Amino acid sequence: MSTKDIKQSYKTIMDDSFPDTLTISFGTTQLSYKKRSWKIEEDGILIEKGLRYGENPGQEAALYQLVNGNLTIGGCNYIEPGNALISSLTEENLIQFGKHPGKTNLTDIDNSLNILKYLTDKPTTVIVKHNNPSGVAQAGNTAESFTKALMADRVAAFGGCVALNTELDRETAQLISQNYFEVVCAPSFADGAVDILKARKNLRIVEISRMNDLASFRGSRFIDFKSLMDGGLIIQQSPLNVIKSKDDLIHAATEYKGKKYSIERMPTEAEYADMLFGWSVEQGITSNSVIYVRDGVTVGIGTGEQDRVGVAQIAVYKAYQKFADAAAFEKYGRPYNQIKLEVEKGEEDKSVIDEIDSITEDARGGIPGSCMVSDAFFPFRDGVDVGIKEGITSIIQPGGSMLDHQSIEACNEADPKVTMVYTGQRCFRH
Repeated sequence: MSTKDIKQSYKTIMDDSFPDTLTISFGTTQLSYKKRSWKIEEDGILIEKGLRYGENPGQEAALYQLVNGNLTIGGCNYIEPGNALISSLTEENLIQFGKHPGKTNLTDIDNSLNILKYLTDKPTTVIVKHNNPSGVAQAGNTAESFTKALMADRVAAFGGCVALNTELDRETAQLISQNYFEVVCAPSFADGAVDILKARKNLRIVEISRMNDLASFRGSRFIDFKSLMDGGLIIQQSPLNVIKSKDDLIHAATEYKGKKYSIERMPTEAEYADMLFGWSVEQGITSNSVIYVRDGVTVGIGTGEQDRVGVAQIAVYKAYQKFADAAAFEKYGRPYNQIKLEVEKGEEDKSVIDEIDSITEDARGGIPGSCMVSDAFFPFRDGVDVGIKEGITSIIQPGGSMLDHQSIEACNEADPKVTMVYTGQRCFRH
């Protein structure tokens, strides 16, 4: 395939062979679904089509909405018809189609909402890329929350999905339009905001008014299907986050070989706030993960690693890299990597990159004072030690390791002492 053919494949809108309706039987209960499609103008021609394609060009895909059937298994009631968010999107909701929406656009929106449903108390922005958040931030207003989420990882945000839980105002629209994103979604748009966003012709602008009801989805489960390569299925309940307030957290304590261990410093109110914020963000991150958060903003996000100490180190590396890029952009209006390349080519003085590196090292990537968040327990103290070395002051993790006492000792030995709480549940997400 030539380069021209490859480029063309991304512009192709595939037909799909999936049926218009779908019925799934769970014993005597039947769930009925209808395939979602939209009337979209492409090259001056009005067509009716569902998803552009699947995860990659050449993969057929379809979006189905649950329209009938109430599933109850083991006393658990699952999502009922009429509660749809993504699967019920109409042409009216898709204010600007941009490029015809594909599977990854909708799953990025979906995972943004999966995080936002736990963060409804303040203006919050979630930027998702490849179904993982690149930056999440809470602030006093929409524009500030967007700016903080963007600068948490400006590089990874490129081409991502921006989701806000408040009305998108003109100021925020101006900020968004200065960057390249694939999707922006919000519960509503202020007068003039859409016109500003439409300057980006390929941007998908999506209004989901039911985002105002996101909190009601916290306690609802759905059925999660995993298809296997042999045609088999693994079916599971979606997880529930049991942590609703600081009162649900457990101060770290354990017993090992007859000796009791407990955390010596209790969290401050600010630390509790970051613990709850970080644990909410963790609900939408691919495991094995460790993240660092401070003052309601993600500092470093490590995702999808095989070992916990490794992902703790990766999150540190990313925090340093993103801090350096933000410092370079704020001071010189250029990305860190661009300035570094200019230095290598002799087009920029080396003192510029040395200055940024020095600022980053002095700030230790913005990690000092942050909360370390882990989606599963630390099997050894080495993962905890990574965060302590960089200046974290608090940790939230499930607890339950045979060697929990090691992590408790690491926190108590730190100077100043680090506080730690358990959630009593892990949040793996594969």
